[in-house]
Amino acid sequence: MLKRVYRSLDALIGYACASLDLDPSDVDWVRNQILALFSLDSYDSGDGPADPASGGVDDLLESFIQALEGAGLMAQDDAPSMADTVMGILSSRPSHLQWRFTQVERAQGGMAAMHWFYDYCVKNTYIKKSRLDRNPRFSSGGVVVTVNLAKPEFKDMKKAAAGNSTAGGYPKCTICHENEGFAGRDKRTLRTIPLTLGGHDWFWQFSPYGYFREHGICVNADHTPMHVDQDTFGNLLDFVDRFPGYFLGCNAALPRIGGSVLAHDHYQGGGERLPMHQARAWRTLHLDGHPDTPIEILDWPGTVVRVVSPLRQEIIEASETIRQAWVDYDNPDLNITSQGSEGRQSALSPTLVKTDRGYEMSLILRNNGVSSEFPDGIFHVHPEFYPVKQEPIGLIEAQGLFVLPGRLLGQLACLEEALVAGTGLPEQVADFSLEYGEITKTLQGSHDPDKVHEALKSEIGSVCARILGNTAVFKRPEQTEGFLRGLGCR
Repeated sequence: MLKRVYRSLDALIGYACASLDLDPSDVDWVRNQILALFSLDSYDSGDGPADPASGGVDDLLESFIQALEGAGLMAQDDAPSMADTVMGILSSRPSHLQWRFTQVERAQGGMAAMHWFYDYCVKNTYIKKSRLDRNPRFSSGGVVVTVNLAKPEFKDMKKAAAGNSTAGGYPKCTICHENEGFAGRDKRTLRTIPLTLGGHDWFWQFSPYGYFREHGICVNADHTPMHVDQDTFGNLLDFVDRFPGYFLGCNAALPRIGGSVLAHDHYQGGGERLPMHQARAWRTLHLDGHPDTPIEILDWPGTVVRVVSPLRQEIIEASETIRQAWVDYDNPDLNITSQGSEGRQSALSPTLVKTDRGYEMSLILRNNGVSSEFPDGIFHVHPEFYPVKQEPIGLIEAQGLFVLPGRLLGQLACLEEALVAGTGLPEQVADFSLEYGEITKTLQGSHDPDKVHEALKSEIGSVCARILGNTAVFKRPEQTEGFLRGLGCR
């Protein structure tokens, strides 16, 4: 039994030497750290190490875990935590990894360094790519829809925030730098890269369950609350100047319309252009004092204004003018009030990409006011769409990438089966009467499996686009134009 443990451990160590920058001089030390986890005071290399290329890291880990279980050294329930522990030992120390990142960036540029870092985080299993690859994903209705099988569903922002706090005060929250290597949350494989934004210390880490290609978060080194102000625009510009192939954006720093970790200032971004980035301009205006800086009203279900310029200062000044005007804007006829019983209600979600036109800063106008009709939020998902998504719409969904809960896989399969069979709406998915009725109307009596499948995808995309319409503070682009003209756009 122990021989199998030794052989599978040798294979993992061989993998670490080949893929995780483990120095051969450290092999004995690393092996002894892992043996100590299981109180093993002996080791036999047998016929020599197994070929690390004989399987991917998931296969190698599984073989090691099975060997440990077979030898009675570990309970099955401990497998995820033990895998994290072993891979944390095999991974480079943060200082070495940061040195390697710098070397790659100096030789090949910032984007090459980011690609290298992402690849490393996949290889050391922090990024759960094999699981991510199993998440269903499709485009429909002008948005991208994905079902994240690993992501818990949060219907209440207060509960979501509680789920992202930590007991005992260390680390203060789930994204503090102190999480790097922290066993208490199985973050032993987490590695970060230090950054400087606006002259202050920040750091970058990839998301283990990323919603899109190379999804990561940029986190303030200080545990300070989320906020969006003029400095935010400069910070986003600093980031895309260094990593021009990524976008970076910031959630509106208010509950119901922002991320769940509002206690710690952070941004989200990555290597994929989301649908909103590709939206066309419905109309282009220019702000007084900035004649060469287009202000575009996007043809998009949400309310978005895009500021375009090759000049950093133009982007900052125009964006700040719009931000200041929006956070103080009131229009009772449209249910927009800037202040409520809990204080400020209006905020921006800015997001930035770099294109051949220069910088493109998209400003998503958000408001988290409530009413007796919509106690969860006037500009929140409306109740008729709760069966598909009830969670608050944050930065990623506002840009057209909908991350739907894993429960939908079974529910949609049940709907699809009923539509093909023509048996009517099953009781267990009775909440989907709206979607079922609309799909039935589309199919016009057809029960062809392929047509049903496509109609179901089309319906989900349509619902997601309508949810974006729920979040729009201005329901028609002419209303957005009226707001902009009111602050000096022509």
